[in-house]
Amino acid sequence: MRELITGNMAVALAAKFCRPEVISAYPITPQTTIIEYLAKMVAKGELKAEYIKVESEHSAMAACIGAAAAGCRVFTATSSQGLLLMHEMLFQASGLRLPIVMVNVNRAVGAPWTIHTDQTDSMAQRDTGWIQFYCEDGQEVLDMIIQGFKIAEKISLPVMVISEGFILSHTTSPVEIPEQEKADEFLPPYQPKWKLDTDNPMAFGGHASSNIYSELRRNIQKSMEEVGEIQMETASEFFRLFGRKYLPVEVEGSLDSEILLVTSGTISGTAREVIKNYPDVSLMKIRMFRPFPYNLVRKLSCHAKKIAVIDRNISFGSRGIFAESVRSSLYGIPPRPVFEFIFGIGGEDVTPEIISKAIDFTADDSNPYWLKPIWQKELEGMK
Repeated sequence: MRELITGNMAVALAAKFCRPEVISAYPITPQTTIIEYLAKMVAKGELKAEYIKVESEHSAMAACIGAAAAGCRVFTATSSQGLLLMHEMLFQASGLRLPIVMVNVNRAVGAPWTIHTDQTDSMAQRDTGWIQFYCEDGQEVLDMIIQGFKIAEKISLPVMVISEGFILSHTTSPVEIPEQEKADEFLPPYQPKWKLDTDNPMAFGGHASSNIYSELRRNIQKSMEEVGEIQMETASEFFRLFGRKYLPVEVEGSLDSEILLVTSGTISGTAREVIKNYPDVSLMKIRMFRPFPYNLVRKLSCHAKKIAVIDRNISFGSRGIFAESVRSSLYGIPPRPVFEFIFGIGGEDVTPEIISKAIDFTADDSNPYWLKPIWQKELEGMK
């Protein structure tokens, strides 16, 4: 059944379909309506879950960690400063190998204060051991949450599904709503590999010697290296049941195009329309950022003459974070120009016109690509 719903409603419905046993969250714009919807579902008996009210996002993640360690399927959601406040606990969740699923609704971080979107909040957590998926629309958010639980529980690592503030969270779009029976077939009840159990006591997260600590960290990395294959297997199973397929990276157009335009999140939809006017331009949409699909990006981009990367983030003192990862992917193959564009910071509107300007700038052989990223305001000021 297809319905017109907001991105945040899509998140809440997806969480409901996954039958979490525990939800703990603290409200923050633009995430707030997600947990309002879920609280109402629990209060009305539509969702049989324990809803834990807390005084902060740090406590919300702590509650999720405790519940997941006890063997429960757990869900939470946050944004911006709330995600930053969780930072300490994110390492605990991954280090304890807990399959928590969290939605982060991208919102730029202060100072100065803003409630509008960019990817800084989630990108700042890229080294915490959480799998990350960046979504383009409400349908993708709903579907990736359901798949996120499957992946998390297979690999025993937490998953962060990333939406975007207001552009996606509060915008209405048509979304195909799955039947609960199909969701149950795809995602059966959670069977934890280990849990806190008084009848079978074990230690969780206690003091570890250097050699044990190092080995546990190596195991997380080894598991991360397996995520790509598990994600593609999960995508195939999801496609069989629901008819929609989500790969870590998707390319639209020729692999040996003059320009390969690399995007993520909602910018991908605008870019898809723009390249219809550019027959020599293809679009690469990166969905899975952690673990970064280096081999797949290299394989899909190695024949393009030039590459243009649009980042909705900036690593201060360095460059756009997607662009850095794309450049790393190309190491060891014949070099090609990689142009970097910083668009949409703090919710700046990324229009078809500015994306067209980025393509035109990339196409001009007289323009340097190696000096620094081109910011939106700079490009808008160019003739």
